[in-house]
Amino acid sequence: MVDFALIGAAGFVASRHLRAIADTGNRLVAALDPNDSVGILDSFFPDAEFFTEFESFERYVDDLKRQGKPISYVSVCSPNYLHDPHVRFGLRQGANVICEKPLVLDPASLNVLSSYERETGARVYTILQLRLHPSVVALREHVKAMLADNPNVQFDVELAYVTGRGRWYHSSWKADLARSGGLPTNIGIHFFDMLIWIFGDVQKSQLDRSGPETASGRLRLQHANVRWLLSIDVNTVPAAARARGQRTYRSLKLSDSEIEFSEGFTELHTASYRHILAGSGFGLADAEPAVRLAHELRSRGE
Repeated sequence: MVDFALIGAAGFVASRHLRAIADTGNRLVAALDPNDSVGILDSFFPDAEFFTEFESFERYVDDLKRQGKPISYVSVCSPNYLHDPHVRFGLRQGANVICEKPLVLDPASLNVLSSYERETGARVYTILQLRLHPSVVALREHVKAMLADNPNVQFDVELAYVTGRGRWYHSSWKADLARSGGLPTNIGIHFFDMLIWIFGDVQKSQLDRSGPETASGRLRLQHANVRWLLSIDVNTVPAAARARGQRTYRSLKLSDSEIEFSEGFTELHTASYRHILAGSGFGLADAEPAVRLAHELRSRGE
């Protein structure tokens, strides 16, 4: 059992991290969020200390370190634009950090975090759970086998990800380009990472549409030509899926076959934590290609 602290306890994704900490047999010692609607803590760690001010949280974590009881891991679930400073805080404490996507908004920040790792000996990990999705892993193995037979093969790929969001979204930080990074960063970065992981490095990227609810474009990867669509407009979900009450749709078409992986996506945080705690998590170098791509797309859409 190791001790965790969590930053961003009231956020949407925090419950997945809390469950992952509990499911891996570890303990949450302290949590921080300026919003005090954190009753979710009672379901997992009712004895965890809770703070609404960063300064008080920092002092508590620092005191634990001085008492010889340092935090082993800091989980970062705060808004995207705060990931960088919160990761730095964890590293300064000598703790390993597990950060939600996107790890950072600006790829230049990765170099700074790398220097922090060297100085502190601690590591930064990010949640790239699609790399652990069984359908995605099987697809990667299929592509690798085909490339072994023909290294010059070029795949035609279509990716669609729709996650319906209500009116609240447009009043939140998620709709603010400077704070979230926009759709390619906020909801797309997992999928860009997945595509690069399967089909190789980015050769060329093009942004065809950039709006507050829908974005689309094209990528030329080492082994694939990709058309992608990202949307928070529920009307973009296929009609048959909407009729079943489905507000989320994930689809990857490879040539004439479709890989639909709308299910099994939200259960992968615990698998990600197990991966990290076993010493084989995804770090700064793994995150860099997708962070760089999302940053380039955002720059074109501004």
